[in-house]
Amino acid sequence: MIEPQQGQTQTDNSSLRAVIDIGSNTVRLVIFGGDPRVPTVVLNEKVQAKLGKGLSAGGKLSAKSMAAALKALKRFALVLKGRSIARVHTVATAAVRDAVNGPQFLEQVSALELQPRLLTGEEEALTSALGVAAAFPQARGVVADLGGGSLELVHISGWTCEHGSSLPLGTLRLAGLRAANPRKFRRDTEDLIAATGSRCQTGEALYLVGGSFRALAHYYLHITRSPLDDPHGFEIGAEEIAKLCRSLQRSAPVGPVPGISQARLNSLQDTASLLVPLIAATGAQRLIFSAWGLREGVVIQSLPTHDQQRDPLPLATYSFARMLGVTETWTTLTERWIAEVLPDEPALRNPIVAAITLGLALRTIEPNLRAQTALNWALRKRWIGLDAPGRAILAAAMLASANRSVPEDIRALAQEEAIRSAMACGMAMRLCWRLTGFAPLLLPKTQLSIDGPNLVLRLNPDVKDLLSEAVERDLNQLAAHLGLCPALLESEPA
Repeated sequence: MIEPQQGQTQTDNSSLRAVIDIGSNTVRLVIFGGDPRVPTVVLNEKVQAKLGKGLSAGGKLSAKSMAAALKALKRFALVLKGRSIARVHTVATAAVRDAVNGPQFLEQVSALELQPRLLTGEEEALTSALGVAAAFPQARGVVADLGGGSLELVHISGWTCEHGSSLPLGTLRLAGLRAANPRKFRRDTEDLIAATGSRCQTGEALYLVGGSFRALAHYYLHITRSPLDDPHGFEIGAEEIAKLCRSLQRSAPVGPVPGISQARLNSLQDTASLLVPLIAATGAQRLIFSAWGLREGVVIQSLPTHDQQRDPLPLATYSFARMLGVTETWTTLTERWIAEVLPDEPALRNPIVAAITLGLALRTIEPNLRAQTALNWALRKRWIGLDAPGRAILAAAMLASANRSVPEDIRALAQEEAIRSAMACGMAMRLCWRLTGFAPLLLPKTQLSIDGPNLVLRLNPDVKDLLSEAVERDLNQLAAHLGLCPALLESEPA
């Protein structure tokens, strides 16, 4: 199960790539590691240069904001050089795009050997949508990316992104736009969004990107005492979130809220005021929050098409477990061994197979820490390709594999039948690993199968001594869970 990885670490510079995002509010450096299809954040640093502040009045980037941005960029350039990171993507968006002195500012950035690329409004929208497509390969609907200077809208259908639009509705502008006439702001904003033609068809969703939208989702999860605290992949009905938005418009949010800065908390009223007309104009019935957007889209954009479209969840779990010395071979062997209880539906099977990989990694953790670690990995670690029910299935399978019960608030995130199926697979995983002691040569000499009303464990005669009280107890527990009778047979597995 566990093999040393030669010459590779989590921060091996040969696998690192970086994105510098020169935005309207912040200038940010993100260094990504891991598999580039599912990049994981190694370093995330930002400076609030506020390049977009005051643009609407003078049309220029202020000397103060440019100085702050360039100071941060000089630091970023040194860090990248010091870490020998060659794959660097530098992009500039709305503030630099709209400023009359934007070209002069980019010349100064180029002098730092960062090779900035100025994105058009449409390019910004489409790149952000590509990030969403990579996070949600089956996405259908409208992507709305709220930044400091603008709101980007684009229709998405799988990997097809089209009709990119950029509107002057960034977070730095919202307070001023609302102050004059809140009712007029709502009407004008709804008309502006509707004019782009960005609308959700039946069954489609509105995908929300940007720190302000994520803060709104995080606030909802906090006040509803959800077991989840990562808003990525969180889905909610339009009516439910609109109710929260109307409440926030009437009264400011009460803080502090763990995970939300005071500045984000203070701007939630502006975000809520934008989201109400955005839902109305797009006709969205459900909303999905995405932590992936422009920066991830830039990374994905640099990959060959066949790499872009690989399934993200197994890649993410393999990449993570590999750092703990777990090989993919044992996931495959275990998956085959528990095939009789493994469900066919992808929505169940995919997170359960991920749970096999993570369950193996869990065995590298001290036993007394496994239950809490399983919950942290399932509920709080950012898995790409996993929604809230999928997280619950992942947690149930991992907890069962560690012989732990599933808390009620976790069970409530998915259908009860899905939770029971995940628990059965977790119990089968535990039986497999306990029986064989993780010895791959023993697996082909054992077999788990369902034969009518019986759950049958078959062993070759030469390995009959693998049986123990603990193995029989695991078999009995799994059989009882499935409503079957346990049976032990000494014969050649089929």
